[in-house]
Amino acid sequence: MKIMCIGQSAYDITLPLDHYPVENKKVRVENKVECGGGSASNCAFLLAKWGLDSYFAGVIGNDHYGSVIKKEYETIGVNTKYLQVSDKYPTTSSYIIANTSIGSRTILTSKNSNIHMEKSDVEDNFDFILLDGYEREFAEEVIRKNPNAIKILDAGSMKEATVELAKVVDYVVCSHDFAEDVSKVKIDYDDIDTIIKAYKKLKEEFKGNIIITLESYGCFTCIDGMYKIIPSIKVEAVDSTGAGDIFHGAFVYSLAKGFDLRKALLFSNITGALSVKTIGSRLSIPELESVIEKYNDVISK
Repeated sequence: MKIMCIGQSAYDITLPLDHYPVENKKVRVENKVECGGGSASNCAFLLAKWGLDSYFAGVIGNDHYGSVIKKEYETIGVNTKYLQVSDKYPTTSSYIIANTSIGSRTILTSKNSNIHMEKSDVEDNFDFILLDGYEREFAEEVIRKNPNAIKILDAGSMKEATVELAKVVDYVVCSHDFAEDVSKVKIDYDDIDTIIKAYKKLKEEFKGNIIITLESYGCFTCIDGMYKIIPSIKVEAVDSTGAGDIFHGAFVYSLAKGFDLRKALLFSNITGALSVKTIGSRLSIPELESVIEKYNDVISK
């Protein structure tokens, strides 16, 4: 079973602080956390870490950050056959302020607008395809050559490419921001009617299964004709960077393992929640055994 993850790869530098910095002040940071990042990139990393045959397609620069990212992929077992190294543009980098007192993060991303994959032949057959809205041309080619693959879209923000890809995938797993922007419905987590209204608008736009992630509340979807919020678990959060990516990676893993939708979403919620207990996106991917143990604990109650 082969899984292709297509999209952005970045290098993350996280600065943990116990409060958000005040403008025009000097702030001393004792530690910084560095690792690879990017939505589809983190998914590919999780899938390889959890023992699946994972590929990543995207672009890094021919520089220090790019070499670190490539080494991370190879060390964990991500297949880099479709990873391209650019001599024209630097590796995308993200600078993250992690407010450890409440677990929030603020991300500043430096990305050259022209960096993208050059044309590449798709030589492999894939069973699952995870997209994050970047590298649309290559993504569409992979989809065309793998018509029977299960396709999952990580729809984090509303971009033209993301909206168009959402029309051809089997699962649109979207943030509440994407859901609000597309549906024009303001979501209130305490008012399920607003979530249902946004969901219905998305169903009018897209043919696939719709899942709306609701951060610490869990996620929302329709199962067997019933609207459901699949709850998350309560944890003490220090850094939410990458939690959505890790949720998506766990969701692809769950589908690949044959979980039904409800189990897959609960499993993914737990994985994402456990990740916010650790600083650093890729570094916060929990061990599979820890997720299974927590999942079994939750369903036994």
